[in-house]
Amino acid sequence: MPIKIPATLPARAILERENIFIMDEDRATHQDIRPLRVAILNLMPTKITTETQLLRLLSNSALQVEVTLLHTATYESKNTDADHLLEHYATFEDVRQEKFDGLIITGAPVEQMHFEEVEYWDELTHIMDWAETNVESTFYICWGAQAALYHKYGIPKYDLPHKMFGVYEHRILSSTESLLRGFDDIFLAPHSRHTEIRRVDIEKVDELQILAESDEAGVYIVGTKDGRHLFITGHSEYDPLTLKGEYDRDVNKGLPVDVPQNYYPMNDPTQPPNVRWRGHANLLYANWLNYYVYQVTPYDPNEIPK
Repeated sequence: MPIKIPATLPARAILERENIFIMDEDRATHQDIRPLRVAILNLMPTKITTETQLLRLLSNSALQVEVTLLHTATYESKNTDADHLLEHYATFEDVRQEKFDGLIITGAPVEQMHFEEVEYWDELTHIMDWAETNVESTFYICWGAQAALYHKYGIPKYDLPHKMFGVYEHRILSSTESLLRGFDDIFLAPHSRHTEIRRVDIEKVDELQILAESDEAGVYIVGTKDGRHLFITGHSEYDPLTLKGEYDRDVNKGLPVDVPQNYYPMNDPTQPPNVRWRGHANLLYANWLNYYVYQVTPYDPNEIPK
């Protein structure tokens, strides 16, 4: 899917070097189709890295995607240049009157805090409530998924005795679910988190279904039965070296951290890591855009949601 992004966005140069199809404004306006409007609420501190990862995956399909980057107004990012946010990001107030075909809410490094203690919690819950009437389908990642499940259904998160850190095998639980079309029976995905949600709590909510899980990493994909909300507990969007970067950072800080599991050959961090989740990641995002956004969203954005 060619993505339409500003020429000045740092991610553009990176993606063009990778031969990702980027569409300029002139070409986009001369195609006789309506682009899908996808907003990304980027809660990660390393915003440029995260936006690049997500834009890479959103590009891998057949239609135009027009991306709007959002950041919270109630928390000032300490790791992203203010000029970058000012030039390329909007806040919720800037877009609250608009309609979007899709919305992605990323994870955030706040998972060991109580939800209500997070500085931007009220703003985030307003955005999630707004999405019910202004977004066709919402895709939540890691802590974003935990936050949405808690806000919408009261599902708690639980501290883990050790960080879930590495690349794990998962199995599909619903062979007829559109999101899982083309998936292998067993597929791989990265995780990096200190907390978890549990099957027993999800099964109490009739509206939800578990679509994929792991014996080691637990519940991985949860969806509402109407397809309007997808909750992903891992990080399929991670680059090849993201887990290595997290591991090296913690080692350099002297923090107790295990080697990410099933990531380095023979779990040896002196070796280059193996990338074994790229195919799953591309299929996950392509299926979401096709079956949960493009195939169901109305042509007139004012009619979102149906």
